Amino acid sequence: MIHPIRLFGDPVLRRRAATVTDFDDDLAALAADMLETMYAAEGVGLAAPQIGVSRRLFVALQLPTPEDGDDDEARWEARTEHVLVNPTITHRSGVQLGRDGCLSIPGLTALDVPRDLRVTVAYQDLRGEPRALTAEGYFAHVLQHEHDHLEGVLYFDHLPEPRRRAFLEEHRAELADMQRQAKALLRDRRAEPPGTATASGRAGGRAGGRDGGRAGGRGGRAPVRR
Repeated sequence: MIHPIRLFGDPVLRRRAATVTDFDDDLAALAADMLETMYAAEGVGLAAPQIGVSRRLFVALQLPTPEDGDDDEARWEARTEHVLVNPTITHRSGVQLGRDGCLSIPGLTALDVPRDLRVTVAYQDLRGEPRALTAEGYFAHVLQHEHDHLEGVLYFDHLPEPRRRAFLEEHRAELADMQRQAKALLRDRRAEPPGTATASGRAGGRAGGRDGGRAGGRGGRAPVRR
């Protein structure tokens, strides 16, 4: 199921997500929905709060490092889907500056957003088994971006204060429009009849299931947003 993506201004995006404690089929369904929603939005990652579920879970795509002769289609077909439950960044090193954007802040990007060059993330899979993932460069950037969502942090929060203020001022009109849309979506959600299936309702504080790594990709080109 494809879910609406929560926009800047929705309180769930500024809330620290709750730890997942139940590993059952509800989480597997939630993770599958998140992957489907991510593909539909042409993203490379999606955190549960972005569909209104305040739980510590995100999905991310890892593409092979470009090599001579590789085209985008071949790299896209060789992608790996990751589902990370209760992730914690246990090691950080190096610095990289990169362009950052977000599915919850559509149409806007910031340049030279500082991130760690290398990270190791400890997490649980959908069975609750402990895992670890080490990444460098762009994929490390993606993992940090998604982990931020679980802490209520957005990418422009990493900008030095003068640049952060300038970003907010430059895009004041667009951000205000997103806030209006976010409020409208919340009003629509509150107006739904009891029992209506939603991501947050189905998850209901649960998170679990099988180790569902693949949810069937969509589209031919690699997505670029998170």
